[in-house]
Amino acid sequence: MLSSWLIYTLLIFVIVYLLIMLNYNKALYKKEQKSNLVIKDSLLDAEVLIRKYRVQLQRSIGNIDILTDELDKLKDDIKVLRTRNSQYRHENEQLLKKIKELEGKIDALI
Repeated sequence: MLSSWLIYTLLIFVIVYLLIMLNYNKALYKKEQKSNLVIKDSLLDAEVLIRKYRVQLQRSIGNIDILTDELDKLKDDIKVLRTRNSQYRHENEQLLKKIKELEGKIDALI
């Protein structure tokens, strides 16, 4: 009778211990699931932001390419204008020399 009472008591303690451990592990599992959901939501938000910034970066790179092309065209235009300016100066100097020669001839005739 004493041994059966002892066995029943031990059995009850083991069952209570197992029930407590079951509830404890169940609570930990639910907490872990909630934290996993939060992490998944954070990752999805981060993924959306990354896509958004990737699109903005691609647009910016495209704009930079357009600006680079425009800058190259302007550089070429500046080179052409410098060349023309140099030619016009040279022609102007030649015309000034001819004017001086003609003035000298006019003075000689007077």
